[in-house]
Amino acid sequence: MRRVSKIVSASIVTAALALSATACGESSTESSGSGDGKIKVGMAYDVGGRGDNSFNDSAARGLDKAKADLGVETKELTAKTGETPADREQRLVSLAEGGYNPVVGVGFAYKDALEKAAAKYPKTTFGLVDSVSEKPNVSSIVFTEEQGSYLAGVAAALKSKDGQIGFIGGVDIPLIKKFAAGFQQGVKDTKPDANVQIQYLSTGTDMSGFGAPDKGKAAAKGMLDKGIDVIYSAAGGSGAGAIEAVAAKPGAWAIGVDSDQAKDPALAKYAGSILTSVVKNVDTGVFELVKSVQDGKPMTGTHAYSLAENGVSLTTTGDHLKDIQAQLDEAKKKIVDGQIKVATTL
Repeated sequence: MRRVSKIVSASIVTAALALSATACGESSTESSGSGDGKIKVGMAYDVGGRGDNSFNDSAARGLDKAKADLGVETKELTAKTGETPADREQRLVSLAEGGYNPVVGVGFAYKDALEKAAAKYPKTTFGLVDSVSEKPNVSSIVFTEEQGSYLAGVAAALKSKDGQIGFIGGVDIPLIKKFAAGFQQGVKDTKPDANVQIQYLSTGTDMSGFGAPDKGKAAAKGMLDKGIDVIYSAAGGSGAGAIEAVAAKPGAWAIGVDSDQAKDPALAKYAGSILTSVVKNVDTGVFELVKSVQDGKPMTGTHAYSLAENGVSLTTTGDHLKDIQAQLDEAKKKIVDGQIKVATTL
């Protein structure tokens, strides 16, 4: 029977990289579990993979927690830029064929491929992050990105010197437009005269915008040169480039996404310029799915992680939000209470 649940809070654990050998010349690493019959978990990352300092890393933390707490075995494979849908399907099929259950596809781009793999392996539970499937053996793990982004917009409006604010999206797809819509609304509700410039790094089916730090850096530099002083990037690995550019501009702020980017070792030297990050607790969704399979009660259906359950939140690393925390708390309460309805489209 399909069920819908909302799951609370996030668990954050450390990470280690593993890539695949199945499709498109990938490399592969597997963990050796405890060898006592524990389940095997297959993880198929989107472009950028583990180590993207963002979305994939959030999923990886859930996998690492499952290894640490549940003793599961794991195999991690990663999508490559420019691959075909057939490559994605083969990646998922290879995991299912290898006895991995559950098999998790990280990112909306896996939807079609995952549904085909799920049809071929009806006894395997599949997890789909950031998209919704009606297949009976799929657990859809989704988030209210627009709500967390609204709070980021409030913060940006309050911290910007003259209301010139930027948003960099990886690709101009509905999912990323949810981030943009919520962010813009948060800015405008807080400072109606503020201006939000929105820019995407790639369009349509070109997913390269999620894995091109150089493009993120160039886009951010262009915004900074126009006087923008707060930039929020929802662009996967490309966001690291935007953060680097912002850090080079005194007085400018970057807003990170998906992971607490101020705590990421690769971005440590820029931490002082990261105002906050909009965290989607993908790790919670991944861990809960793995545990449900191990417990013999696999989750299926759609699981929505909202602001009310801390499925999305703003990080406070560096204490840069202390002076505006009261306004942020008020905005959060209004969203949770339904007084503020956050848009999902621009």
